[in-house]
Amino acid sequence: MRSEKGFTLVELMIVVLILGALAAIAIPRIIGGAQTARENACATNIAVMNSQIELFNADTGDWPSPLTEVTNDPNYFPDLEPDCPLDGNYSLDGNDRVTCSH
Repeated sequence: MRSEKGFTLVELMIVVLILGALAAIAIPRIIGGAQTARENACATNIAVMNSQIELFNADTGDWPSPLTEVTNDPNYFPDLEPDCPLDGNYSLDGNDRVTCSH
């Protein structure tokens, strides 16, 4: 009798099905994690800009009327205004706080 070594087609199909099921579980989690990271980065940018607005107010005694008054000042933002990772735009609301339109 001959004893051949190797995998049968059924065994290979079972492995492919298992890998497909694992990918179906993992890929949405990875994509969702990236979106959460972008949202957290946007919230951090807003917190930093609000802190710099408070510092601007402490230095000048005034609140900035356009946001660019603070973000274009190298004393507060040496690298200029941070970009929104959610492709939104930062602006000031009526309470001198930064919001993002995304």
